[in-house]
Amino acid sequence: MSVTGVKGELTMSILKDEAKKHLTEVIIPFWMSLRDREHGGYYSYVDNDLNIDKKAFKGCILNSRIMWFFSNAYMLLKDEKLLDEARNAFRFFKSYCYDRENGGVYWSVEYNGKIKEDVKYTYNQAFAIYALSSYYAASKNEEALKLAEEIYEVIENKCCDDKGYLEAGNREFRPVSNEELSENGVIASRTMNTLLHVMEAYTELYRVTGLLSVRKSLERIIGIFTDHIYNPEHHRQEVFFDDEYRPIIDLHSYGHDIETAWLMDRTIEILGDEGLKQKIFPITKDLTETIFKTAFDGRSLANECENGKVDETRIWWVQAEAVIGFLNGYEKDHSKKEYLDAALGEWDFIMNNIVDQREGSEWLREVGPDGKPLQKSPIVEPWKCPYHNGRMCMEIIKRNTDS
Repeated sequence: MSVTGVKGELTMSILKDEAKKHLTEVIIPFWMSLRDREHGGYYSYVDNDLNIDKKAFKGCILNSRIMWFFSNAYMLLKDEKLLDEARNAFRFFKSYCYDRENGGVYWSVEYNGKIKEDVKYTYNQAFAIYALSSYYAASKNEEALKLAEEIYEVIENKCCDDKGYLEAGNREFRPVSNEELSENGVIASRTMNTLLHVMEAYTELYRVTGLLSVRKSLERIIGIFTDHIYNPEHHRQEVFFDDEYRPIIDLHSYGHDIETAWLMDRTIEILGDEGLKQKIFPITKDLTETIFKTAFDGRSLANECENGKVDETRIWWVQAEAVIGFLNGYEKDHSKKEYLDAALGEWDFIMNNIVDQREGSEWLREVGPDGKPLQKSPIVEPWKCPYHNGRMCMEIIKRNTDS
């Protein structure tokens, strides 16, 4: 079923139905099928031919995102099987991913839980908080909340300085090079992406605890965003920085900007501060409008623009975030009907081009602007997860976009 060309409230009704169907009949069954019943957690590599590598290493960030996904799917759908999957991810996390001696979360472990890479990326700590907070909300497991609060203290005490958040440390949190979160040929001392997801994690932790300390951390993050990350002259976020927040590359990350727009709005709504709302909403409105005009071709979103050259690849997560971001923009301002149409067009592109039509598969990683696959990328790897596309479906279902 396609929503393209259908107008009005019926369109959103159909979109919500399609999102629920896709979530329950494609995404959830696929990830449930990857449960590792021998060693715990989930298999973390499926190649393009749908072969599962049962002995591939397990990225701790993938396990956290799976925990987050099943926790939120349970809270939406109230299916006890989903809570059991979230519990499975939690058991693996606390047994193998969490460093009980030094605190924090390892980057990866072997298929059987043996430590593979013990670097402590702040980004990874954030996703652990995000997952544990949601798992607590779903299960009321106090141990999960305790771990989330412990990792919050780790970030605040060992992963930041007087300027903001650091990127990576070794097992004892002594600074190391930021390999995993630096791209495009640069090694960054600070990144927009880490700040964004620390904010996202703290927002969820604040939502379930109301802790004043977490609120103050969120207010600090918003200040870093407005003072250093958002570039009002270019109507975008800068991405990679030196230690003093000087941008080290001319890069416009379209997916991160549309994702930031709605995640920042979510944070402001959770905080309930009218002053912050008046300060931030014009910025997130600007990010959404710029992405719509600059990167959206009427049916899908380009990846990024580096040094004036646009990468036209259609990446799976960028498309998912575009749907939420444009729906969020329309929800804030119903005069922006073009945003609703953009979300519907993007959904249509995803269903026809990004979703792998083979039985037992999920989403392709990337296609060209014409919708044709570019290369045989794996269907699952440590970065390819149910976090973006699953969240997209859940946001569609939950959002009230009626005019």
